[in-house]
Amino acid sequence: MSTPLPHAAIAAISTYLPAKVVKTSDLESEFGAGSITRIAAKTGIAERRVASEDEFTSDLATAAGEALFGQYGIDRESVDFLLVCTQSPDHPMPSTSCLVHHQLGLRADAGALDLGMGCSGYVYGLGMATGLIESGQAQSVLLITADTLTKYLNPADRQLRTIFGDGAAATLVTGSASAPALAGFSYGTDGAGAAHLVVPNGGLASGSRLTEAAGVETRGLVSTGYDMYMNGSEVFTFSLRSVPSIVERALERSGLSMDDIDLFVFHQANEFMLETLRKKLRIPSDRFVVEMSKCGNTTSSSIPLALAAARDSGRAQSGMRILLVGFGVGLSWGAVVATL
Repeated sequence: MSTPLPHAAIAAISTYLPAKVVKTSDLESEFGAGSITRIAAKTGIAERRVASEDEFTSDLATAAGEALFGQYGIDRESVDFLLVCTQSPDHPMPSTSCLVHHQLGLRADAGALDLGMGCSGYVYGLGMATGLIESGQAQSVLLITADTLTKYLNPADRQLRTIFGDGAAATLVTGSASAPALAGFSYGTDGAGAAHLVVPNGGLASGSRLTEAAGVETRGLVSTGYDMYMNGSEVFTFSLRSVPSIVERALERSGLSMDDIDLFVFHQANEFMLETLRKKLRIPSDRFVVEMSKCGNTTSSSIPLALAAARDSGRAQSGMRILLVGFGVGLSWGAVVATL
């Protein structure tokens, strides 16, 4: 390995979405047009992508990685470390990153590690990639976010089925000789709120250990074995409380103000929540990215998917300072200022 470069920077982003499309209007026959229309009006989600029955997180992650190699002509031999961020791993063991490492044909001396994070996972992953690079452990880190959360959803849960979709994104983080391009990393955790967004079954502590409210019996559902649960009002309250403070801290740590930020890309939870946060923080709409209508809430992939869409539309351009903010399951949150 040659002499390490002093700073980390995002070099490339590619995305992958499953082929299957489920439109919000398709759910009307199951739940009634009235209720679906009301939910859709708040979420701003017209459709989402759903992994097929035999398509799993490692498949989406591998497809995103291959897309990145092909789109940018990147030599897979140049990757020193693979990070896979997911909360829907293929198996309890081995790590999904080991499966993806093999499927992508990476070097045997390249590390591979899972991050069990969700909505804030992209920021945490960028932080880990930055640490690997700036400590001299790697010069090129492939960060892949991927989830097939729809496999956790109970078919009778109208709220969550109108929100969550499956997807993946691959981000190449490399060493750079220029000024720091990833600055102001700030994090937060509140495990006391873990029960507000949870898959209560499927692990070694299956059942009601976190919350009885998550049980399907209290919701009038027939269990599928996973039954993801979200207390929407609690998650909304948490987001309004945590996001402004993490934005302030990230800006302070990077020595910037709100006026210095060219674009704001937050976790794409739903349109109502994003619009509420935008107004609370007084961010002009032309500097605020909302990109989820065609893919839904893809948890850890929502920020890179939105960032890639902004790049493709010309809103995100080279040299811009972009504030990335993740928040949600955990409860966990994080922010960083990225210069493209």
